[in-house]
Amino acid sequence: MPSTPSTTPTTTPGPKRLGFFSRLLDDAPAGERYRLVAEQIAHAEALGFDAAWVAQHHFHEHEGGLPSPLVFLAHVAARTHRIRLGTGIITLPLENAVRVAEDAIVLDLLAGGRLEVGVGTGGTPESFAAFGLHSEDRSAIFDRQLAVLRTAWAGQPLPGGDTLYPAGRQLLGRIWQATFSVAGGTRAGLAGDGLMLSRTQPRPDEAPHATLAEIQNPIVDAYLAALPAGSTPRIVGSRSLFVADSRQEALRLADTGLRRAAARFAAQAAKSGTAPRLGPDAPLEQLIAAYDVHLGTPEDVIASLRADTTLERVTDLVFQVHSIDPPHAAILRSIELTATAVAPALGWVPRHPPAATPRAPHLQPITEPA
Repeated sequence: MPSTPSTTPTTTPGPKRLGFFSRLLDDAPAGERYRLVAEQIAHAEALGFDAAWVAQHHFHEHEGGLPSPLVFLAHVAARTHRIRLGTGIITLPLENAVRVAEDAIVLDLLAGGRLEVGVGTGGTPESFAAFGLHSEDRSAIFDRQLAVLRTAWAGQPLPGGDTLYPAGRQLLGRIWQATFSVAGGTRAGLAGDGLMLSRTQPRPDEAPHATLAEIQNPIVDAYLAALPAGSTPRIVGSRSLFVADSRQEALRLADTGLRRAAARFAAQAAKSGTAPRLGPDAPLEQLIAAYDVHLGTPEDVIASLRADTTLERVTDLVFQVHSIDPPHAAILRSIELTATAVAPALGWVPRHPPAATPRAPHLQPITEPA
């Protein structure tokens, strides 16, 4: 059972880790997206980032460009050396859990033990139909699939009596659960898993103007209260972050990216008969607030992030450029400024010294069939 409030820790111990996150949304064909994000991850590694995370999305190229994260991370693992590689997330209800267990083990061995496995129920209801499933069943399916994943990695017999080869017990301590809810925080805590908090999430009807911290701090409270005694908290705080050399440049690119994102969300809302968060014609400052974006110069971004009290409690600061989605060169510059100025001001201490002149290696383009 969760601990009483008097014994629930309010913070997490130890230095923070720094992560880069991508949904692979660069304005390019799929193969080029994969090349660019591989280069961004290599650049982050050169600058001392501790981890890189990629999302899984099926079918909808403007939501995410990657249906097979473990395949992509195997490609990245061969081109990096020490940065940890994570899934944020695998939509577990849409997978065969035994195959996920097997693929993850093989990738972890090839990557030298660098894999982190984030899982979740999935956030795109219409994707379930193609898999012969109903979105409303996803929580129950997720619970069953996660149980199979744990059984397989623990080396316990699966239906029919077989056990996995290679073994994967080392991955049991590297499961992360993504959630929008207090109940989800409790579930992740009781299991001793890591907790993944989103860069943004819908506001409840009763609190439409709540800050992201006001929504997510109770999730952290529930997670910490539910953790078994002696367990080490693991909390990813993902945030939308774009750092530029001038605020004017950051706002210019944000104006393009956020309006494009708002237009897509408005079209989706019209199709489903729901109200959009904000339309694409809203003032830019309102779009920045509605999408929980931190942008500007390093000084601007540090001040903005310091106002987010959830980030004081996380173990892993994980930053992504969505939904601004600037050009590749601007992403590389944002990664540099994050590592050299922003993250150290928030408590990150590099475990690996950055390269003297961080420069992403030139990776050959991934050609696509005509």
